[in-house]
Amino acid sequence: MNFHSHYAGISEPVETCLVGSGSFGRSYLAQSRRTRLVNARIAVDVTAEAAGEAFAAAGFAPREIALCSTEAEVKAAWNAGKCIAAASLDSVMELPFVLLVEATGSPEAATRHSLAAIDAGRHVALVSKEADSVVGPGLARLARDKGVVVTPVDGDQPSLLIALASWAEVIGLEIIAAGKSSEYDFVLDAATGDVTCNGLTRSLPVLREHWLPGSRSIANNAAERARILGEAFPLRAVPDLCEMTLVANALGFAADAAGFHAPPARVPELADLFAERSEGGLMGGTRRIDVFHHLRLAEEASFAGGVFIVVRCDNDETWEMLAGKGHVVSRSGKTAALYLPRHLLGVEVATSILDAAGLGRSGYGDDYRPRQDLVAVAQRDLAAGTVLKMGGHHHSIENVGAEVRPTTALADDRPAPFYLVADRPLVRAVKAGEAIRLGDVAIPEDSGLLTMRRRQDALFAANDGASV
Repeated sequence: MNFHSHYAGISEPVETCLVGSGSFGRSYLAQSRRTRLVNARIAVDVTAEAAGEAFAAAGFAPREIALCSTEAEVKAAWNAGKCIAAASLDSVMELPFVLLVEATGSPEAATRHSLAAIDAGRHVALVSKEADSVVGPGLARLARDKGVVVTPVDGDQPSLLIALASWAEVIGLEIIAAGKSSEYDFVLDAATGDVTCNGLTRSLPVLREHWLPGSRSIANNAAERARILGEAFPLRAVPDLCEMTLVANALGFAADAAGFHAPPARVPELADLFAERSEGGLMGGTRRIDVFHHLRLAEEASFAGGVFIVVRCDNDETWEMLAGKGHVVSRSGKTAALYLPRHLLGVEVATSILDAAGLGRSGYGDDYRPRQDLVAVAQRDLAAGTVLKMGGHHHSIENVGAEVRPTTALADDRPAPFYLVADRPLVRAVKAGEAIRLGDVAIPEDSGLLTMRRRQDALFAANDGASV
């Protein structure tokens, strides 16, 4: 597809407002200066100073940036052609932007901001997957009813994987599995046996014995790698499961295992590992979601947190030819891996903005609904009174993991969405291995996230008789 032609009908730049100026937001502001059809002159953060620093980091000169604390200051600065750095979305709502880029990462704030934009007739690019995993389908439905669009964003894995998987199904490929690599590679120093991941190095020379499977089962060899690596590194990350939940809700895929298989793998092994079990792989069926941990040597390229699909090879001659051209085909010749080894964060978000605001299209597609939930699971015994504090770069909760399970409507005796219980206190003890139920936590009735989730349940008429 020629993207110049695709967007040829958009003649004026789309005016946007960014809320949340972290690493994603900053990369968006920087790239927007070079994107002809997108303007990003408005940024909101906890303080106007933080938003101003984001503009400065993106390359805007101090004279171009106005720190604003009132609506009058906002209006004057806008009319003077300056970039607006503000501490409140309310203070900039009268400006003529047509799309909100919500990148706070806060489930409550993202829900509040998205609803404000939708109510005002603005489109929303929902970067905050934390909110999306709880109420994204509901927000998208409300937006559609208002004649606007909520969309995920190119630059993050859910949107990129939805595109890859839907493309594959349009051209007639049967998908066995769809997924992404976890955020950080495991990098082996073959000479020393040291393994480095996300700045942490451990001596694991025994991993060298399992670097190549040889004649062994690729799945069994990956299990041995997981055992070795799991003694030194965490092998599950909540954001991975969160992102894949969005894909499942968009495409109707499901988790093969609630906590994912997440094998440590080299790229040439993907077609074998994510095949069905009858073919020696890990999957118990088709259209499954999962992740893998990318193993590589220092001199090899990273998968860069990219996305992949594993498809069925239904014509031997075709796939033998493609294997000869370098495509990743399984030992059996029955499955192949197709992949996109990138996610460029805010650098590539403009395509999603243009699709939403210029073409009225959402990256979710037309059937985004609550099919799967990311639920919270205690990793050790948790006492009543424990606050499930969300923190860190990955917005995780200490001693709480996550699983992807079929969605049900909220109820006190049912597992609660992970990011709905974040930052809430437990009102009763939860044992290790148990899902945290809605009735286990104290959530204020004025929680916008809770209210929106209940609204979503009603919108989609969730089956009250279902169980998780």
